[in-house]
Amino acid sequence: MFESAEIGRSIDKDTFEKQLPELREALLAAQYQLKEQGKLAVLILINGIEGAGKGETIKLLNEWMDARLIQVDTFDQQTDEELSRPPAWRYWRQLPAKGRTAIFFGNWYSQMFQGRVHGLFKDAQLDQYIDDTLSLERMLSDEGVLIFKFWFHLSKPQMKARLKSLRDDPLHSWRLSPLDWQQSKTYDKFIKVGERVLRRTSRDYAPWYVVEGVDPNYRSLTVARTLLDGLQAALQLNTKPQPQPHAAPLIANLDQRSLLDSLDMSQALSKDYYQQQLTQEQARLSSLMRDKRMRKHALVAVFEGNDAAGKGGAIRRVIGALDPRQYRIVPVAAPTDEERVQPYLWRFWRHIPARGKFTLFDRSWYGRVLVERVEGFCSPADWLRAYGEINDFEEQLSESGIVLVKFWLSIDQKTQLKRFKEREKIPFKRFKITEEDWRNREKWPQYREAVGDMVDRTSTEIAPWTLVEANDKRFARIKVLRTINDALEAAFAKD
Repeated sequence: MFESAEIGRSIDKDTFEKQLPELREALLAAQYQLKEQGKLAVLILINGIEGAGKGETIKLLNEWMDARLIQVDTFDQQTDEELSRPPAWRYWRQLPAKGRTAIFFGNWYSQMFQGRVHGLFKDAQLDQYIDDTLSLERMLSDEGVLIFKFWFHLSKPQMKARLKSLRDDPLHSWRLSPLDWQQSKTYDKFIKVGERVLRRTSRDYAPWYVVEGVDPNYRSLTVARTLLDGLQAALQLNTKPQPQPHAAPLIANLDQRSLLDSLDMSQALSKDYYQQQLTQEQARLSSLMRDKRMRKHALVAVFEGNDAAGKGGAIRRVIGALDPRQYRIVPVAAPTDEERVQPYLWRFWRHIPARGKFTLFDRSWYGRVLVERVEGFCSPADWLRAYGEINDFEEQLSESGIVLVKFWLSIDQKTQLKRFKEREKIPFKRFKITEEDWRNREKWPQYREAVGDMVDRTSTEIAPWTLVEANDKRFARIKVLRTINDALEAAFAKD
């Protein structure tokens, strides 16, 4: 795979300087067009052999282009803040906004290369990391991120000569690190792993480019022209081809009954029994949150449901016995301007709690397969692929020790109408009722169908949905509290 990058390509100084002005002008024009259109973000992943000129090339790109629109991030050892969250969190929080460019050193590929070379995991786990990476890059591409992946290459003799040259140069010897010398001893293993990873992860939406690193003029022009060609091609496309997805339900439904029709909506609790159970379950949650085993976990609760189903009231009872320093409530509405220029899941990744903490989402990432689907805010292709993306996202949360509970609070149309009218009559509740709430009632069947699909496609062993019969608010609140407590105790029992 790397043979063609070891033949000694070079460009003389006169040719380099002759081509450079036109290239720089074209790069700047593409960069400003990218910003003006605001439809794409650019993510550049830098990997390869130590001493092959990765840092030098990126330094030149920042000089040739507008550095104000470029961010460069290096992911070395994880910080305490990063260690307390899922591994992907550190990358998601640094993703570039649309119109901007990010360059990632020490990215998710670096962790794969180094981990496998040094025996931290076997090929089977490497293959799992590769599959996870393909899913991530496919999703980013679908969300408008243009991905360039560069492997800077040197042969083993070239690498050793490069390191020796730097070591003997007083002005540049500081650039050598222990990793440089370490890789010179593990070169063959590194190349073997690199070839396996590049072969399996080079896709049309995120291809690898192998750059011969011996001659600085050649590698610099090669990277710059590759970026320019890719940018110009992407910017010339007014719209990307739209796939024609299958939009049928996961489970055939010939008798027209929905999953929600199977719920017993008559369940209710007396006031006295409710107060007894509320005190008991709140005390249980308070104790579990203070348990030392919580240091290995975080807790995420997702609240979805019909308008006026009582999500806010349920949330208030959940946090009623907790220290406010332990939890955070994230209300989710229409995306802000900042959120619109990022991939869809970015707005939720940024709120993932650290270990020992509790985040409650009042509405969530399921908006894409509910309101965005029903109201036509995204295409069928977008909401259909979201099911798989959400399952992958929740699996990452679970694997990092996060206890995830998801609630759909369900009420019938008669109960909803009654609550709407009550809200209009009570002054301090009027803010809860809007024209949009009344409009959504007209699409009741479409929302019920969307909820059925959502549960069928995303209720998994690691993140099951809990359907809550919420015609009686007291019953719903106790069921929510008890479900959270049971989930925490089950997670502690597995430790």
